[in-house]
Amino acid sequence: MKKFLLGTVAIFALGTASAVAADLPARTYTKAPAYAPAPVFNWSGIYVGGHIGAAFGGDDGFASNIVGLSGSNRDAAFLGGGQLGADYQFAPNWVVGIEGQISGISNNDRTFSDGIGTLRDRSDWLASVTGRLGYTWGPGMIYAKGGVAFRDNKDIDAVNFGLVTTDRQDTGYTVGGGFEYMFAPAWSAKVEYQYYNFDTTNVTVGGGLGAVSYKDDLHTVKVGVNYHFNWAGPVVAKY
Repeated sequence: MKKFLLGTVAIFALGTASAVAADLPARTYTKAPAYAPAPVFNWSGIYVGGHIGAAFGGDDGFASNIVGLSGSNRDAAFLGGGQLGADYQFAPNWVVGIEGQISGISNNDRTFSDGIGTLRDRSDWLASVTGRLGYTWGPGMIYAKGGVAFRDNKDIDAVNFGLVTTDRQDTGYTVGGGFEYMFAPAWSAKVEYQYYNFDTTNVTVGGGLGAVSYKDDLHTVKVGVNYHFNWAGPVVAKY
């Protein structure tokens, strides 16, 4: 009897499970979500913008045979200006471009004095035409740049030194680099370091007093914004 009851219970349990399974809805097939490639920002096009920053003279010393002459490096100075450029994006994360930039400078003096006379070298503006190469990921880009540099062609101001003759370069070279970020449609912000070198300046003082020479360079740090014309926005890369 015991075996009979156990068998009856087992058959009843199997039958109930089969009935419940029959009442369950059919399992639905869920398709895996499709892979969506990340958008690639398009940097190709023309841009215009502005910048502000600071300029610092290099710690280069000087050479002189003028008795008692002492000198200073260039004063740290505020600068501000604008830039115009064009970029082309390829391969697909590399950017190549060209940029023209000009900056006005305030109080960027270098002075020399022997206690009686004073020589003052000052630049009121800097400009450059550079090529640049960048690598971009999404809205960000790091880049390097380099090219030709220009500055105003002022002569050395002299007080109580009589006639002076100057050999001062107004054209030199520049190199630098920075980081730029697309923070809104068609707008980007950047931070940039740029070095300017104008070789060596030589000043000869009349009356047989002697001469002074020094390396003429500047370090600059700038922050700025650019507006990009013909901006196409982020596009989806095709694989």
